Amino acid sequence: MKFGIDRLLEDRNLRKPLEGKRVALLAHPASVTSDLVHSIDALAALDDLQLSAAFGPQHGLRGDKQDNMIESADYEDTIHRIPIFSLYGEVRRPSSAMMDCFDVLLVDLQDVGCRVYTFLTTLRYVLEAAAEHGKTVWVLDRPNPAGRPAEGLALREGWESFVGAGAMPIRHGLTLAELGTWFVSVLRLEVDYDVIAMDGWKPESAPGYGWPVGERPWVNPSPNASNVWMARCYPGTVMLEGTTLSEGRGTTRPLELFGAPDIDARALLGKMESLAPEWMHGCRLRECWFEPTFHKHAGKLCSGIQIHVEAKEYDHENFRPWRLVALALKSLRILKSDYELWRDFAYEYETDRLAIDVINGSDLLRKWVDDPDATPGDLDALAIKDEEEWLLGERPGVLLYR
Repeated sequence: MKFGIDRLLEDRNLRKPLEGKRVALLAHPASVTSDLVHSIDALAALDDLQLSAAFGPQHGLRGDKQDNMIESADYEDTIHRIPIFSLYGEVRRPSSAMMDCFDVLLVDLQDVGCRVYTFLTTLRYVLEAAAEHGKTVWVLDRPNPAGRPAEGLALREGWESFVGAGAMPIRHGLTLAELGTWFVSVLRLEVDYDVIAMDGWKPESAPGYGWPVGERPWVNPSPNASNVWMARCYPGTVMLEGTTLSEGRGTTRPLELFGAPDIDARALLGKMESLAPEWMHGCRLRECWFEPTFHKHAGKLCSGIQIHVEAKEYDHENFRPWRLVALALKSLRILKSDYELWRDFAYEYETDRLAIDVINGSDLLRKWVDDPDATPGDLDALAIKDEEEWLLGERPGVLLYR
């Protein structure tokens, strides 16, 4: 199969509308060609394209920031002698001065299929800026490695944030180009928007179910997005960022496992099984021990659970990571009612709301966990309604690949 960047590089006719235009690139470490050349280098080598600037999202154009919520600065690229602007530093929306540096912005970002991943919000912001300044945006499309399933509560009105760009479930099942089309529609943007689509993407095909396993190597789009398995788990495990539990940062399998020094993983698994065993389907769960080298519980031995989605037991349609992690949080609250679960800190520029609520796009999940009378069926009813409205109403009109 071919990604959008590869089709653009191979076909001069696709690039014809760019002739005589100043072109900028929005990219990150996973913005590479099929030959593993970074997109900025591949585009700069073309004799019919004028690369005038580049932008980096969270973690930077070259992946310079390892930890979460660490800003990047602007700088000049020493090889191509063009300005590199950070959209995760002094600003998160491009300034007028930045917009003046180009006519067409090429967006080549590898997403992981979750509303909370900030590249999605950055796409919204540059589309809004392009509409305001009369600029053109092209998305060079890439696969959604989590595939087509959608899951979770939709973001509620008034809960928009840098990890909540729109009213979609936490797992949306779209590619970045399809999301761009959705943003243009729901925000009613008058913007010149185009897509260089992929060729041959088969999101329903095993073993990748979204990622072309065996055909394209995985390059981390952010430092802790270490493999396809992380992308499958992330719509659930990202919620752990809003808790006192470790999400595995500081280990070799971040966002695939979780735990803490003061929990009993075996008891937790037992409670989960008794409460909603159907929410544990589609994967294998393993009791484990780990000691993070940095981040939460650094240097402490944690009792935890690893989510395995890389073996034959993986069931793409029935694996529901958001419900799985919700079940773990609910079970821990039942086992230890006074457990200090919710982490109160400044999360992605939000200072007056709990991180768990910002992540979920409302306080509904947290209140369900904390309510001793709330059942899995109560949360299921809320989520199913949101999922069906998205899958049957919002999403079909923007699908590029069927």
